[in-house]
Amino acid sequence: MRHGNTVNKLSRTASHRAALLSNMASSLILHKRIKTTVAKAKALRKYVEPLITKAKADNTNNRRVVFSYLQNKDSVKELFGTVADKIAARPGGYTRILKLGNRLGDNAEMAVIELVDFNELMLAESKGAKKAAKGRTRRAGSKKKAETTAAADTAPEETSTHE
Repeated sequence: MRHGNTVNKLSRTASHRAALLSNMASSLILHKRIKTTVAKAKALRKYVEPLITKAKADNTNNRRVVFSYLQNKDSVKELFGTVADKIAARPGGYTRILKLGNRLGDNAEMAVIELVDFNELMLAESKGAKKAAKGRTRRAGSKKKAETTAAADTAPEETSTHE
């Protein structure tokens, strides 16, 4: 039983797990989206979200703390630059996990983990849905429907001659 065990050890030693999560977090920050197993994606989310929160306040101490986790200057620069600018207003939930199905070789559950504010397709869909919902109201639709039915009632009926 796993009572109270909050960390998924991923069948690795502590040092191997730390290196794995550090590399995956760097890849996620640099590429904005990576494909991995569901278990690794869930472990990565718990690892990277506090780092992204630290990136909101750009000071020397936060940069050193994040560098101690990531060990990659390029990913730290990217995190405190473009990523921090985009997520500044977001109060949390910086990552999204999308399940893909099972891998052919070993039937492992696969997923894509991505940074939420960097998926242009989903951002475009959500803006389009807001515009569509904003443009139509029930009252406007029923008013138009009432006008067309009233016009149809007042129009003279055509009789067919081919009976």
